[in-house]
Amino acid sequence: MFRVAGAQMRVTIDVEVNEAALLDAVERAAAAAAEILLTPEGSLSGYTADFDHNEVAAAPARVTEARRRQLGLALGTCLVEADGCSYNQVRCYGRDGTFLGFHAKALTCGTLTDPPRGEIERFAVAPVTTRLFGDVTTGALICNDLWANPACTPGPDPHLTQQSARAGACIIFYAVNGGRDGSEWSQVAWQYHESNLRMRARAGSLCFVTVDSCEPLGMPCSSPSGVINPRGEWMVRTAPCGEELFVSDIDLES
Repeated sequence: MFRVAGAQMRVTIDVEVNEAALLDAVERAAAAAAEILLTPEGSLSGYTADFDHNEVAAAPARVTEARRRQLGLALGTCLVEADGCSYNQVRCYGRDGTFLGFHAKALTCGTLTDPPRGEIERFAVAPVTTRLFGDVTTGALICNDLWANPACTPGPDPHLTQQSARAGACIIFYAVNGGRDGSEWSQVAWQYHESNLRMRARAGSLCFVTVDSCEPLGMPCSSPSGVINPRGEWMVRTAPCGEELFVSDIDLES
């Protein structure tokens, strides 16, 4: 069995507030004997390209004190890397705190204009990769990487879940921070997001561990959080609103 945890949490543009929430989630996931904790897109920096680079660069070392709790992390954050480029990423740390590398959001959003405008102009991209967590081959995707929303994806859908499956991934850690406004179209997006999660898990014979931001607290998330098995079935899922930490055992032999 492989025990995973996910934190459906508020993601704000205040790094100090985000860090405090992450540290609380780390403590609770470690207490539940999880092997790895997934957090939402931008959960440290905020989902913005205008984060304080120095403040965010210093924060992961404090958050990854999780290594003393034998808890791995799949940490959603934006960060400027050594190449000077800003990446919207999931940073992966082993249970001993070793930095295993990062997965960058590959399918950044933009307007359907020529040229496209939006985060596609602000974040660098990198090829989708897999990496070992212990002896488990994992992948990570971020928000639009999975569902390729036709309203904000200037390019074609590269089917990154299928690419990850062909590369040997059996679990994908999927960090989300989707837009929502409580309207009918937010409900349509929720249905689209959930159906994509379940169908792509089944198509790729993949297990998804997924979490979304729950900010603002009184409004449903853009996508459900929880764990989906390779048959496309929910193993555990959170309430659509509010902060919640889940823990689930994944049977890698089934």
